Amino acid sequence: MPPNPFTILQVLPALESGGVERGTVEITQAIAAAGGRALVASAGGRMVGQVERAGGRHLTLPLKTKDPLGIWLNSYRLSGLIRREGVRLVHARSRAPAWSAWLAARRSGTRFVTTWHGVYGEDFPGKRLYNSVMARGEFVIAISRFVADRLPALGVSPDRIRLIPRGVDTAMFAPEAVTGDRMHRLAEAWRLPPGAPVLMLPARLTRWKGGELLLESVARLRIPDLFCVFVGGGGADFGRMLVARAEALGVGERVRIAGHCDDMPAALMLADVVACPSLHPEPFGRTVIEAQATGRLVIAADHGGAAETVTEGTGWLVPPGDAASLAAAIFHALTLPADARAAIGAAARAHVLAHYTVQAMQLATLAVYHEVLG
Repeated sequence: MPPNPFTILQVLPALESGGVERGTVEITQAIAAAGGRALVASAGGRMVGQVERAGGRHLTLPLKTKDPLGIWLNSYRLSGLIRREGVRLVHARSRAPAWSAWLAARRSGTRFVTTWHGVYGEDFPGKRLYNSVMARGEFVIAISRFVADRLPALGVSPDRIRLIPRGVDTAMFAPEAVTGDRMHRLAEAWRLPPGAPVLMLPARLTRWKGGELLLESVARLRIPDLFCVFVGGGGADFGRMLVARAEALGVGERVRIAGHCDDMPAALMLADVVACPSLHPEPFGRTVIEAQATGRLVIAADHGGAAETVTEGTGWLVPPGDAASLAAAIFHALTLPADARAAIGAAARAHVLAHYTVQAMQLATLAVYHEVLG
């Protein structure tokens, strides 16, 4: 059988969890549905099975390494893979794997594109050079207008930028698709009393996501039956710190550190308000559109990708790092009549359906592949 002319290789560090990883699975599905061969190279992780169920094939390589020698060795491993599998295009999603992929693509004459997922710092010598590999794609996909606007200053000519926002599976995150027993199981596991208002922060347990700021806001509110739930994996040490901080603020009994959750639609449906108070700008912020897709009222920091996804009438934006403003917005949201909050949630879902679906993101990415391959 001759090689498939539409064989695409995506490279990333690992497949544990996160927006980069989920985007990889979604594009794998799109390639397979379009009749192509979808290959994914990474160090592996819990989401490998999702790649395979999406119609792709995973190849395990130690692409998490940032060691220059390891990157160089990986470039030869990828060169061999490209030749054996007849890869026509390599799509890099992270810097260390991108260096290996770029070297391999040059060596084998394979087309190369990147997706610029992050806001990369340049806080020590050599970091600008390290970041620059993401600007070396024939086309550079920006996941938000916030990211796209930064790229020309980083060496990407405007004609090579393709703006493709991230998307959400609007069927999976539809309110009517979430059954009561799924919500009940989570509520029991997280010890949430029936009828208690729930404020949720769905994000990895890292400081810059604004967890401490949210606790300060909850303490200011003095709403005795309000529960604050942190949903997401990450550092156990930071989770313990959040618990200690909550106890010091006098709200420890009403704070839940839920950890990683495999049923995010049901988790979000438990929330009366979803907060995304990141201290630094999010390149996009997929949890915002997931919450909006379930009809939740979202309060987010007014910077980065959230300033694009939370528009007038679909949620509220507050000044970054301002506990008083965040508390006031949460209080206002919780004291809205139920029908008013539902109307905002419905507008948020309609906004997602119009602008941020997985299908739109998949089609736009396939269009980039076809543009490169001619």
